[in-house]
Amino acid sequence: MHLKVAAVGQRMPRWVSEAWDEYAKRLPAPLGLKLIEIPLARRGRGADVGRARQQEGEALLAAVPPGACRVALDIGGTPWSTEQLARNLEQWMAGGRDVWFIVGGPDGLSDDLPAQCEHRWSLGPLTLPHSLARIIVVEQLYRAWSIVNRHPYHRP
Repeated sequence: MHLKVAAVGQRMPRWVSEAWDEYAKRLPAPLGLKLIEIPLARRGRGADVGRARQQEGEALLAAVPPGACRVALDIGGTPWSTEQLARNLEQWMAGGRDVWFIVGGPDGLSDDLPAQCEHRWSLGPLTLPHSLARIIVVEQLYRAWSIVNRHPYHRP
């Protein structure tokens, strides 16, 4: 079982890359954590934002191999506590399938993408920048791993 984060956007600010790298290096290598960056669809004056989201959604889904578990980061999804994420992680590790967390771009996910995922995870009612969402995901994955492995990082 490997963890992948497919996120729209490339060339993030240095602080985003540094934060990602900090938490990613803490996770053990067997989890195979990897960030797959999907190019932002072109937006210009008078651009059709819905079409851009659709293109990004198609690219996100194309990045996920068949048979992988898909988790859409979606404000309309179910909010998970860190402990629930840890239980999910434990089940995913036992199941052996790769798990892909899908993070949309600045305009969110395409309308049809969440329905094509096994899980819809909401980070809460706040609207977050897509760059910050990927950092929250990797930190929470590390925290969930620390709970599963009784590592002292997580102190309830």
